Amino acid sequence: MDSIKQCAVDYIDRNKKIFTGISDEIWANPELSLKEFKAEKVYAEALKNAGFEVTEGAFGIETAVMGKFGHGRPYIGILGEYDALSGLSQEKGAAEHRPVTEGGNGHGCGHNMLGAGAFAAACAVRAYLAENPEREGTVFFYGCPGEEGGASKAFFARDGVWAELDAALTWHPEDVNEVRTGTCNSCIQILYDFHGVSAHAAGDPWDGRSALDAAELMNTGVQYLREHMTSDCRVHYAFLNAGGVSPNVVQDRASVLYMIRSIDVKDSVKLVERVDKIAAGAAMMTETTFTRQFIDGTANLVPNFTLEELLYRNFEEVGLPEYTEEELTFARALRATCSENPAPGTASRFDDGIARRAAEMSDHGKKAINDFLMPLYHSTGFRAGSTDVGDVSWQTPTAQIHCAGFVSGAAGHSWQNVSCGGSTIGHKALLEAGKVLACTAIDLMRDPEVLAKAKEEFKERTSGGYVCPIEDGAVPTAL
Repeated sequence: MDSIKQCAVDYIDRNKKIFTGISDEIWANPELSLKEFKAEKVYAEALKNAGFEVTEGAFGIETAVMGKFGHGRPYIGILGEYDALSGLSQEKGAAEHRPVTEGGNGHGCGHNMLGAGAFAAACAVRAYLAENPEREGTVFFYGCPGEEGGASKAFFARDGVWAELDAALTWHPEDVNEVRTGTCNSCIQILYDFHGVSAHAAGDPWDGRSALDAAELMNTGVQYLREHMTSDCRVHYAFLNAGGVSPNVVQDRASVLYMIRSIDVKDSVKLVERVDKIAAGAAMMTETTFTRQFIDGTANLVPNFTLEELLYRNFEEVGLPEYTEEELTFARALRATCSENPAPGTASRFDDGIARRAAEMSDHGKKAINDFLMPLYHSTGFRAGSTDVGDVSWQTPTAQIHCAGFVSGAAGHSWQNVSCGGSTIGHKALLEAGKVLACTAIDLMRDPEVLAKAKEEFKERTSGGYVCPIEDGAVPTAL
């Protein structure tokens, strides 16, 4: 590692209490998508203290924040998130399910770490630019709310925000250290709200028109649709309102939220149209009416092998964290509550040789923490799931890493992740991510050739054009 990048790594180490403190504060105050009012204030204050030019309520979303530092090109964006999930309250550092608040929120996806690690990277790049004022380049920190439901990055994409950047970098906590590659689902969420007529269910049910019947018939219709979808499609639903708790009343309201996925946005849009028709048919059958509300949408990821390789080189140079015996003891206890993961990592899904190596490095899933770096692997292969980082990747060269902030085999959106993400294991993951992202951003500012190569690859992969999943006139909506 050269001296300039070593300075960035040292900066993060010197200021690690700031970054881990932010992670802990966000962890202790878990807020749901588009309701992250405390988190936004934490980052706004931290950005100001670090010397950034700060915009609160960025791009028309109240809980979004942006920090900017530097002058001239290239423009490098570093993406942070900070929303939590409902029903995942959990004590930190506990190896058993022990909610802090029954039914409360928790950071089961580790966004407390994600935002803090991204902020650490942005601060280290800011320090580099401040120490080299003759160097042109601008770093942006984007505090992006609502990744779990709200898709702020997609709304920003609709307004062309990411097209202004030369490249974007981010990360996510996982149970493995790797450079993420491949693509994923696009996703659209629609809320269907059925309206009927209330009546006494025994005395005069013939006068009632059941909104709950309509919602249930809609769900049944979608079950029959599944036979006629392509294999990459997914459709999920959840009742937000099932008409109350009185079975002796014909329910006059029922609401069901649908999440509709396919690889390409255009195919998700077509599938939404079919689901809309089923909703209309259910309303006709029950003589009810319904309203339809667009909630959010995301595009599939566009990989960038040039940026992936650069991230990997910096991963190797930075090195991986070491763990104390106390941390390993906790990790082993938590690992015992998780599923086996004998061959971790994205590449293991696509490459048998890498899967065998990963199995060996993880001691066939027996390691509590996957304290190794997965081999570099490039792919355009599909992995189920969705993220609004996909919309960023359609407007600027984008790449991501995963750092081991969770124990081996931990399921996504689990209480185990909440527990681990509030521990010193989570601290080490976010600091690792900050160092790798900072060094990569500095490389992009110093090496116009590699940035030009990333842009050329991006141009080729996005030649078909970006289809925005956000409907005209839609606004970010908190559920």
